[in-house]
Amino acid sequence: MKLSQFKFDLPDSLIAHNPSEQRDEARLMVLNRKTGAIEHKIFKDVLGYFGDKDVMILNNTKVFPARLYGNKEKTGATIEVFLLRELNRELRLWDVLVDPARKIRVGNKLYFGDNDLLVAEVVDNTTSRGRTIRFLFDGTDDEFRRNIEILGETPLPKYIKRKATAEDKERYQTIFAKEEGAVAAPTAGLHFSRELMKRLELKGVEFAEVTLHVGLGTFRAVEVEDLTKHKMDSEQYIINQKAVNLVNNAIDNKQKVCAVGTTSMRAIESAVSAGRELKPANDWTSKFIFPPYEFSIANSMITNFHTPESTLLMMVAAFGGYDHVMKAYEVAVKEKYRFFSYGDAMLII
Repeated sequence: MKLSQFKFDLPDSLIAHNPSEQRDEARLMVLNRKTGAIEHKIFKDVLGYFGDKDVMILNNTKVFPARLYGNKEKTGATIEVFLLRELNRELRLWDVLVDPARKIRVGNKLYFGDNDLLVAEVVDNTTSRGRTIRFLFDGTDDEFRRNIEILGETPLPKYIKRKATAEDKERYQTIFAKEEGAVAAPTAGLHFSRELMKRLELKGVEFAEVTLHVGLGTFRAVEVEDLTKHKMDSEQYIINQKAVNLVNNAIDNKQKVCAVGTTSMRAIESAVSAGRELKPANDWTSKFIFPPYEFSIANSMITNFHTPESTLLMMVAAFGGYDHVMKAYEVAVKEKYRFFSYGDAMLII
């Protein structure tokens, strides 16, 4: 398929800049893959679509406060440093993006916080905005991470043009987040409240947790018309035996298996056995899913509404059917659903 086939008009007013008042009270569009039928619900209505021994696959990655602001030595210029991933814990080496990049060269030092709580030295250039930095810190790893917590901001996407708040620290994180390592939230999971999860449990729904540490590559623009030429950034994912057993039992018993979010879907589709079941994994995936694609594990999916020409929309179209999904997006715009990270949700059955 071609990039231009995923273009649609999205008014800026429909991009959500704040979360819904209650997690489980965002709107929910339900799309039936067989019939193309569309229903309009609220998120907590997912209760009516799942029952005993059905499995929901959740991404339990945890967002860390990846956006730091430091000052360049000598000039004092303010520099944004976005932590992408830790390269070496012992040496405190990190892969980062810097802005403005033109001011930052190898050998420069950056100072963070009052009394220079952290100091970093630039040791390599990786891309036009990318750098490798080494934090010069003599304390323990726990102390270092506590300082990152103190200095770092919740890494809201750039299109949200406001400072992150204390509310964002809570709401830009799923309630089941455990494994720290993401620089963006697995946003479909943001709609689950503790009460809703308890009610699902009481109905007999089981939760299989997987981990995929979301990187910024998930949101990188596709710049080629021929989708086969696009390369996804690699993201680390982990699937343990407990999750494998839950999912494969549900597949064997013809239960519903619901991938909560594109990140959960990418993880499970990266770990398919020769027998087309889920297998344990601890690896990196650069899997790019776009139509046509035959899915092996999940038979339903919860996802947010994504922006035009995004790899996330392409995966959803592959799962829900290109024509059905693009029609649903037309309806979503007309009905003023809220889009992207803090937006509304879609259940595809």
